[in-house]
Amino acid sequence: MIIKPLGTPWETPDPYLFCMYHKDAYPAGNQQLGPAALLAGRNIGQDFEGKDGWRMYHGQTVPGFPQHPHRGFETVTIMRQGFIDHSDSLGATARFGPGDVQWLTAGRGIVHCEMFPLLNSDTSNPLELFQIWLNLPRVRKLVEPYFAMLWDEGIPKHIVDGTEITAVAGRVGDIPAPPPPPDSWAAVPDANLAIWTIRMAPRVRWMMPGTQTGTNRTIYFFRGSSLRIGNERLERHASVQLDANEVIFENGPDESEFLLLQGRPIGEPVVQYGPFVMNSRDEIQQAFRDYQRTGFGGWPWRSDEPVFPRTEGRFARHADGRVERPAL
Repeated sequence: MIIKPLGTPWETPDPYLFCMYHKDAYPAGNQQLGPAALLAGRNIGQDFEGKDGWRMYHGQTVPGFPQHPHRGFETVTIMRQGFIDHSDSLGATARFGPGDVQWLTAGRGIVHCEMFPLLNSDTSNPLELFQIWLNLPRVRKLVEPYFAMLWDEGIPKHIVDGTEITAVAGRVGDIPAPPPPPDSWAAVPDANLAIWTIRMAPRVRWMMPGTQTGTNRTIYFFRGSSLRIGNERLERHASVQLDANEVIFENGPDESEFLLLQGRPIGEPVVQYGPFVMNSRDEIQQAFRDYQRTGFGGWPWRSDEPVFPRTEGRFARHADGRVERPAL
């Protein structure tokens, strides 16, 4: 068992690249769905300081990340509070919110934006999410990009002895999570990949089942005052790298939450430069040349940071024009 303090981003073992935990206490929104607050004193376009408890990130009017490219890996975005407005170079768009998961295979190249519209005009707009970067093996790095939405209503949630496990990937017991994109490492039968969020009521015990030998698995304890894992007691938030054996969790006096990332390692060289993740420096240079030449399909939207009307609900419009909404 290896215990480390949580940094920014959270360190993750192969097959994961890292996990970003975004938590911002946004104020009420204005007519443009940005913050109804003065932006003076912020480095607009590069605002990561957390002034007043929130960040504009790269957004000019609305917080978030205007159009930017990716190649060679996947993003798994798990929403806890707030909303994301997504647009991409495939022509897909979406608005998704608490409990929803967006799974995007960048493959040979995609451009997308992720904006955080502040929909409440008369109260605050808290935002909380995980974005996990999951690697692709060499043979799948240049697959066709793929956009998928996993709606909260369709993601299995299991409650066992005061512990709730939400299975974004993998299975809990006999019930599998929704299928991942077809070219994901998670779609490889023996990858043993699991992404769970786990919530424990105060002073309960839960046994995490064992897994296959040779699997990397780490938990990220990010909410709660204390947690015992086997013989180790955590009094501060931390990552804990576990072995393959079953292990008993005992929660402290407050509700606790943690994220589980598990998977068989890909075991290939990883070379990352900004938004591209490949196996060699030459492949990174080729990614830049390809993006400069093709724009990974170009940007079909009038704005670099589009958002949808305040009245729009949760939806996904796929590149083929098919519109999907969660089954309420």
